[in-house]
Amino acid sequence: MPEPFLRLAVIGDPVEHSQSPALHRHFLDQARLQGSYEALRVPVGEGARAIDDLRARGYRGLNVTTPLKEEAFAYAAWRDATALASGSVNTLVLTDSVEGYNTDGIGTLGALSDAGLPELAGARVLVLGAGPTARAAVAALGAAAAAVWIWNRTPARAAAVVRELDAQPFTQAMSYDAVFSALSPGATLDDDALARAVQAAPIFVDANYGERATLARSLGRAGTGGARMLEHSARASFELWRASLGVKSTE
Repeated sequence: MPEPFLRLAVIGDPVEHSQSPALHRHFLDQARLQGSYEALRVPVGEGARAIDDLRARGYRGLNVTTPLKEEAFAYAAWRDATALASGSVNTLVLTDSVEGYNTDGIGTLGALSDAGLPELAGARVLVLGAGPTARAAVAALGAAAAAVWIWNRTPARAAAVVRELDAQPFTQAMSYDAVFSALSPGATLDDDALARAVQAAPIFVDANYGERATLARSLGRAGTGGARMLEHSARASFELWRASLGVKSTE
């Protein structure tokens, strides 16, 4: 019996920069599976309508990026532990029901390992941001027994992460083994103590990639862009679709 044709896509706004289509087409080729993967612009507030439409058109899996991760969380009938901890979903498995997963945490851990921090137990990691990606990173780091500190430009949002997840508020008295930034492209650090802490950390990983990874350059330090994070996260999404849909690889 021939394998099913997997219609896959990433939805969000913007998506024109996304490397996901190239990655997933490569994964399909590697697994010798028939399928397609598109980048579809869907503005904020239109997530549920778009997912309904794509399900009706036979799409079997979706990646979800900014600003739709919380809308995807609300849409899903079931969510995994990282999705529940972060309140966001970046991967949807579309079958008779809708399963929501968050693989941003897997991507974060993989990127930190690639950057030189393979052992996270006891590592001191500073996370910048308090949105869906940052929250998924904090959840995954906590599950890996890392010690996590959080900073956000809006203190109340950072306080919410401290209260709800396993994190502590940023302190300049701490030296950090790594910094993970989930800030928006173009973000800057106006706090001198924070900037010094980020500059001093041996490892810096930005969730953004390519020209959108601006923070390290603004601080005059080396850093790792989010391409490796995306690759780890995307591979986890692909394996979820393949396993959950009963599609076997011929590798």
